[in-house]
Amino acid sequence: MTRARAVGINHVALEVGSVDEAIEFYGRVFDVTLRGRIPGMAFVDLGDQFIALAEHRDRRPDAERHFGLVVDDKETARRALQEAGVDVQPAGKLRFRDPWGNSVEVVDYRDVQFTKAPEVLRGMGLDLSKHDGALAELREKGLS
Repeated sequence: MTRARAVGINHVALEVGSVDEAIEFYGRVFDVTLRGRIPGMAFVDLGDQFIALAEHRDRRPDAERHFGLVVDDKETARRALQEAGVDVQPAGKLRFRDPWGNSVEVVDYRDVQFTKAPEVLRGMGLDLSKHDGALAELREKGLS
């Protein structure tokens, strides 16, 4: 049987109570670019990927479901979250819930095997490298 091979994530959709409030919240924590809007939704660019913010929230937050957001500097994100009044650990793992209960784990680009093409990084104005552990993971999988 022939199967399609998953090659990455195009976008993540989050349910929020208010799209405007969600754009404001995420804009206080991360440098975000609004890609576009339609009634009840907004799309925030992450380089060649995006987050879709959908106005609808009628369920309680799930205990473990989350998504991992890759940033250029995890500690800068931690400080921005603290300044925004979000309860986060002072060091180590960085995980938070947005005002609508969505759980986000923030990871540093240098520490994970997730890799952007050099031309995408350049287009985003980023000059990032990987730490040894991430490079070893990529080598082990034949991806470097």
